[in-house]
Amino acid sequence: MEFLQDTLVLSRIQFALTAIFHMLWPILTTGMAIYLVIVEGLWLRTRNPDYYHHARFWAKLYVLNFGIGVASGVPMEFQFGTNWGPFSEAVGDFFGSILGFEASMAFMLEAGFLGIMLFGWERVPPVMHYLSTIMVAFGANLSTFWILTANSWMQTPAGGEVVEGKFVVSDYFQAIFNPFMVNSVAHTFLATLETSLFVIGGISAWYLLRGRHPQFFNRSLKIALAATIAVAPLQIYVGHLNGEQVYERQPTKLAAMEAQWETIPAGQTAPWSVLALPNVAAERNDWELSIPNGLGYILELKPTLSKPVLGLKEWQPEDRPSMVGLVYYAFRIMVGVGFFFAGLMGVTVIQWLRGKLSPEEIGKQRLLLWSWMFAGPLGYLAVESGWIVRCVGRQPWVVYGEIRTADAVSNVPPGNVAGSLTMFILVYSLLFVAALYFGSRIIRKGPNLDRPLPGAITDLATNPAEHSPDSRPAEAK
Repeated sequence: MEFLQDTLVLSRIQFALTAIFHMLWPILTTGMAIYLVIVEGLWLRTRNPDYYHHARFWAKLYVLNFGIGVASGVPMEFQFGTNWGPFSEAVGDFFGSILGFEASMAFMLEAGFLGIMLFGWERVPPVMHYLSTIMVAFGANLSTFWILTANSWMQTPAGGEVVEGKFVVSDYFQAIFNPFMVNSVAHTFLATLETSLFVIGGISAWYLLRGRHPQFFNRSLKIALAATIAVAPLQIYVGHLNGEQVYERQPTKLAAMEAQWETIPAGQTAPWSVLALPNVAAERNDWELSIPNGLGYILELKPTLSKPVLGLKEWQPEDRPSMVGLVYYAFRIMVGVGFFFAGLMGVTVIQWLRGKLSPEEIGKQRLLLWSWMFAGPLGYLAVESGWIVRCVGRQPWVVYGEIRTADAVSNVPPGNVAGSLTMFILVYSLLFVAALYFGSRIIRKGPNLDRPLPGAITDLATNPAEHSPDSRPAEAK
């Protein structure tokens, strides 16, 4: 139990715990907000009450995730002052302002319009309500932009230099638009959206398997599926672009991701390790299953490498990631889930084209529906695994190549960190149980399809046929 006497280790464990737990909730709010924009837009365009009920039902899950996300996110940011004081002092001029932008610009925008989105259906005009939903979605994803900007800067610091232990900004925009920023923001945006789509699809599949509201949840599954047709392949492509950047700028991380101990010179082919058992102490893999020439195709889309892939032995142990096995398997989990999503999307599209997703037929596709239910939580696993690769693979640097993690931790007694870590475990466990309880209640209860429509268009309730898609003029279809 020596780690209980190590402030650095305890602080890293605490930040990892709070970050992993907090991330569970914004994943769904950022992606589901876009889904709410889609269904409310369809409601305004078609005047089909079904879309209105979709907006009301899924918004319940949105606000639950938003609340838990706020409760878990605020304490996480305080750790920059309590546990990582030297880091905050060194990079606060840039890093602190970026987090300030996230809170004042993005979070406040999302929170400010959230009340109108939830309770304004009878109080504001439909266009104003829709604008509020758009602002909520924009604020949620703007938050992702600022958080990823800060984290990307830690991966590829730019726009200044460290002078006497303090990062001095010379070009603020260069720091914001650092080399990793664009691809990192795109990759995370697609990850949250893809995860949300498969959660919505998985919940819809649960209802369809039980024969509850088949028309309603057949529609939500198809909307999610239609969006994944674009999102799933694009996410794989953007993930590849991120891998290329790691290949170019973070060779130690790439070596850990591939458990590559020996350097592979340029001009040679290299196998890709599918599974392995890394042995850090012996600096080798005790066992390995690999695909010939696979690494070249993954990194450069060709068998022969144009640049060397440096092995972990090129660096001293203190200058490279120590948890090689964790980084290695987290990367494979992330990639595996991404390809599973793309495959499931492809199979489901084929069944859709065959007419097997109609409300009358979809209940018979039990294996397909079970697959969507199974896929529901996998997105969370992929996102968390990706962040493990991103942050654990960056070690031993908190700011890559500039500031070591060991130099960034606050000088506080280990007992204090252990005490706060224990409290976080207890409180976050209670929050998790509460989220599962209230989330399951929302899902078990299901949508309220008898809810009155907003007063501005109550005529739909008395004569919905006049507003059905088939009754609209040809120019409106």
